[in-house]
Amino acid sequence: MKVAIYARVSTDSQDTENQLIVLKKWASERGFEIAYIFSENESAWRDGHQLQLSALMNHAYKHRFDAVLVWALDRLTRGGPLAILTMVDKFKRYGVRVLSYQEPWTEAPGELADVLYSITGWVARMESQRRSERTRAGLERIRALGKRLGRPLGAKDKKQRQKRVARIYTQYLTPEGEV
Repeated sequence: MKVAIYARVSTDSQDTENQLIVLKKWASERGFEIAYIFSENESAWRDGHQLQLSALMNHAYKHRFDAVLVWALDRLTRGGPLAILTMVDKFKRYGVRVLSYQEPWTEAPGELADVLYSITGWVARMESQRRSERTRAGLERIRALGKRLGRPLGAKDKKQRQKRVARIYTQYLTPEGEV
């Protein structure tokens, strides 16, 4: 079976390599042929910024692989039950299965999978909202102490910042190796 791998992290301090190592090994153990690897560093909350997810969907639409492997479903979206069900349904209509390393039930057939997708989507959204609430509470506590947030006045970057596009890449694999 031909598969695509999709890995995503949310911040510049993170790296998709941990996900990619596990997903490549998982694919190899199952005898899957890795056709594409899509990897990006972008928040799941920022619609329109996940360029690699868009590319993944475009390749799925063109039937270039049979399944997409993800570390966990929350790598695709944190938008809640409707968002994950919509995305999985779109992949199904393209003839592509979504297989999650962390949620092995994604391989189970039948209606139970839809219920589990909904629950997983809800949990991902709640986890993200709670993390945001804790961050806001911490920032408010620091403000209440009279401390200034952000970099010091007059501070400048020591090195030039990368443009967002430079962080995003896709590896296309051929039988001869990476292109």
